[in-house]
Amino acid sequence: MADKTYYVDETVGKDESATEGTQLLPFRTVQAAYLKFGDTANYLVRKATEVAENAAESAPADWQPAAKTALKNAKKYAEQLKKKEAKEKEQLEKKAKEDSERAKVLEEAKKVVITEDPSLPKAIKIKLHEKDPASIQLRKFGDSSDTNRGTRVRVFGRVHRERKQKDIIFITLRDGYGQLQCIINAPLSKTYDMLTLTRETSIEVLGEMCEVPKGNNAPDDRELQVDFFKIEPEWKAAGGEDAITNRVSADTEHATLLNLRHLTLRGDTASSVMLVRDTVEFAFNQVYRELKIRKVSPPAMVQTQVEGGATLFKFDYYGEPAFLTQSSQLYLETCLPSMGDVYCIEKSFRAEKSLTRRHLSEYTHVEAELDFITFDDLLEHLEHVMCRVLEVTLADADTAAHIKKLNPDFKMPERPFMRMRYSDAIQWLIEHDIPNEDGEPHKIGDDIAEAAERKMTDIINRPIFLTHFPVEIKAFYMMKDKEDKTITESVDCLMPGVGEIVGGSMRIYDLKELSEAFIREEIDPTEYYWYTDQRKYGSSPHGGYGLGLERFLAWLCNQHTVRDTCLYPRYFKRCKP
Repeated sequence: MADKTYYVDETVGKDESATEGTQLLPFRTVQAAYLKFGDTANYLVRKATEVAENAAESAPADWQPAAKTALKNAKKYAEQLKKKEAKEKEQLEKKAKEDSERAKVLEEAKKVVITEDPSLPKAIKIKLHEKDPASIQLRKFGDSSDTNRGTRVRVFGRVHRERKQKDIIFITLRDGYGQLQCIINAPLSKTYDMLTLTRETSIEVLGEMCEVPKGNNAPDDRELQVDFFKIEPEWKAAGGEDAITNRVSADTEHATLLNLRHLTLRGDTASSVMLVRDTVEFAFNQVYRELKIRKVSPPAMVQTQVEGGATLFKFDYYGEPAFLTQSSQLYLETCLPSMGDVYCIEKSFRAEKSLTRRHLSEYTHVEAELDFITFDDLLEHLEHVMCRVLEVTLADADTAAHIKKLNPDFKMPERPFMRMRYSDAIQWLIEHDIPNEDGEPHKIGDDIAEAAERKMTDIINRPIFLTHFPVEIKAFYMMKDKEDKTITESVDCLMPGVGEIVGGSMRIYDLKELSEAFIREEIDPTEYYWYTDQRKYGSSPHGGYGLGLERFLAWLCNQHTVRDTCLYPRYFKRCKP
């Protein structure tokens, strides 16, 4: 019987599976035809350059036998595809077999019942950071005698990492206070809960505290030899496609990580930054307490601006216009006569349509106002507070360890900080060919942009007090320099890698001068009556500042963006989760 002939038209043919290979319904490629009918058929091909206007009605003479090279390539491709399909089939069969075997193992595991041994010492409940030798004893490595038992403890936490090795399961437990390596042997390791264990599962573990074998590593050089555990059904974390390691990983894009911030916070880096943040905020409170500076809590809903109307979040307050505060400064100033020096750690809000790595719409503002001071007093105070906060922070061993891991090259800043006037900074930028936002050389009057400011700070590579800015680029309340009324007694503290983290100044305390400032900035002073009264009833030379906690942390923890130094960042077009 003669081999059947199939047709391939390189212009109008189609390679769909339903194609018949006739002259009316030809294939487009020899490869597709060969895959369907193999090497027992003949193939006639019509090249694209030889196609008539109506291919279906062309004379048979237009068709030519398929080239040997085309048939050879088609055969090779078909063989490769066959091998691939065979391999896939083999893998599917292997997986089905493994799944079947695992299902049997899991069914057997469900029959394993574990109970706590009543003859063992009563377990002491501890947090994972508790390791005081007076209350927690470790069994010495290699010592199997009953006279040197380690303390039996009960701990709760979540599975941070897990690793299976034959009949042993190693898990690292995390509870927010510390981490603990737990060793789980058979029969505990053969239970259904252990064989299906997923990361982030909550677990109660009991066992003996032991030294880590020599040459091995574990948190705090200790491990727990588990003798009993319990996992409630509700404690189990999702696995499979929903496993946390599939949703949050090192290569997940940053926007997705922010959408899943509630899960990202469980990671080593994010949690370390938050733990450092806790210590730093506590340190600010401690340092201010040392300096006899009193804490107050100003309102977040206001009807006056501080840093310019363009960055105000406006809302309706029972029929009246109101705003979320840009700064608590003005309210802090009102406390000076009755409380002396004051500070607050509160939220501030700026409606800037900015997507830079150091801008947030909601941020934590550390602000202070100091009475009867000079500008030099203000600078010395700032130096002391920041360095003392770092001392208190680093005195906490756990926090110091986090900082060391996050920022291995961190060094305490040297005092005094470098002082640089705004005019000198402009000259420095010109000399180092760093242009302004318009791509032109900087000039007096420019508001030095973030990029140029950060580049200058990174090159100098030390903290800088940038001082004496022009009146026209600073806020209305800033005191003018006594010797040059075109500049202010103002300061920005710049840190390498971040740029500005503090802004401060002496405040205008003369009522007439303040009234002129209102007029100059076209601000209606009516709503500021409570602020101007401070100059009417016993005014005084005073100054203050605001420090962005997230920027301070970005510098201390070596984080690229302030979005990673707050719990749930809020910035232009992001207000979730």
